[in-house]
Amino acid sequence: MASAIAAQTAVVAQATQATRARGAQRVQACAGFKAAPLAQKKQSLKAAVAQRVAAPQGAGSRVVATMAKKSVGDLSKADLEGKVVFVRADLNVPLDGDLKITDDTRIRAAVPTLKYLTDNGAKVLLTSHLGRPKKGPEDKFRLNPVQPRLSELLGKAVKKVDDCIGDAVAKATAELKNGEVLLLENVRFYPEEEKNDAEFAKKLAANADIYVNDAFGTAHRAHASTEGVTKYLKPSVAGFLLQKELDYLDGAVSAPKRPFVAIVGGSKVSSKIGVIESLLEKCDKIILVSCDGQFLGAGKGCKSARGWGKSESLPEKCDKIILGGGMIFTFYKARGLNVGSSLVEEDKLALAKELEEKAKAKGVEFVLPTDVIVADKFAPDANTQTVEVTAIPDGWMGLDIGPKSIDLLKDTLKGAKTVIWNGPMGVFEFDAFSKGTFAIADELAGMQDCITIIGGGDSVAAVEKAGVAEKMSHISTGGGASLELLEGKVLPGVAALNEA
Repeated sequence: MASAIAAQTAVVAQATQATRARGAQRVQACAGFKAAPLAQKKQSLKAAVAQRVAAPQGAGSRVVATMAKKSVGDLSKADLEGKVVFVRADLNVPLDGDLKITDDTRIRAAVPTLKYLTDNGAKVLLTSHLGRPKKGPEDKFRLNPVQPRLSELLGKAVKKVDDCIGDAVAKATAELKNGEVLLLENVRFYPEEEKNDAEFAKKLAANADIYVNDAFGTAHRAHASTEGVTKYLKPSVAGFLLQKELDYLDGAVSAPKRPFVAIVGGSKVSSKIGVIESLLEKCDKIILVSCDGQFLGAGKGCKSARGWGKSESLPEKCDKIILGGGMIFTFYKARGLNVGSSLVEEDKLALAKELEEKAKAKGVEFVLPTDVIVADKFAPDANTQTVEVTAIPDGWMGLDIGPKSIDLLKDTLKGAKTVIWNGPMGVFEFDAFSKGTFAIADELAGMQDCITIIGGGDSVAAVEKAGVAEKMSHISTGGGASLELLEGKVLPGVAALNEA
């Protein structure tokens, strides 16, 4: 426990120093980024959110850029002492049937910001959502389980009130002393929250002086507690967690250490269209490798399908893309291959062809992989066999990559200096079909001279299950937010914050 708190305190100190030095140091960090050693590079990345204006890049474009935002580390003790700070965190932790926390990662992630605020004499009003309440207050969605764990992590008693607006909150706030934390109730008990109702946002802000958004997982939603309150509280700044997410997910894409590889997995191509399109638009050379049946494409400038070519000549974004998951079978079927009973989005076959045509227009050649593991049913005890991708039997479905494809994938990752991974390579929840996903996790864990970023969602669960989470450079706390940021979209909860 002591070591964990010490580590989090170190993060606070580090982030504070970085944000206060944001101006000239950012320019220097970017200038020396490629030549810096790995340890220095990681610090530079944390301190360098891309300085890009939040504006569309073209008429009808889905791609927008984010602007560097003011951070809680920019606020001094003089700015904070005695002030009431409204903090929106993401405390949406998983609970078991007895309402016991099964994973406190999100609570621990909120500690650096809360500790910085309380150490500097602020009075903290902390709110979050939990679950998906539909009919107002429900006991199973109350934030009560968070209170004792947060108190333990902060090393001080956290008070709680059973509402997030109104007289009860006003009274409890008036009784707060400097350095104390008051946990408010689930903000989604009010339907006005997700509607971004102006009057509700005003009530949330009524008792505070300053706003801090540290909830990256909901930053892609324009809700009252993430966007609406910023109209009533100034300054409105990013917490350390939100800042770190932006620095890694946006910074890595804007100024990556090359070669830069993106791994995009998952079961449906429809859920990753934006990411794939964004990467296709920005890449000069692409290598596409599936996971439930891989395909490999090498674009212009490649020495070979497994070679890097001259990455120095590439524009922003990726040098290579590894595309995996069940989505690949939609591409296969679009090409006329037999995929047995593998997962296919029939209404996305035309899209798969369109994406392939876009890639070809950029000089990208798609090459199908060699082998996949197929099963006779979707179950952990299914019968399995390893087959060539051109010989998938009728009635069998592809659920993981085969051993030859794993070797190809590992070879593809060799030499990478920055890797972003979003989405598993197969049905890793079943041991029989986890080898492909865990092979990636193990490979990334062993890449010592590489920044490895796990972009939220099932990828996080995969690295946790593989036991290598601590060996990754950064694990994102967002799912949809991570995807949208990787797509280049503006996040409403970020756009609403004050500029740096």
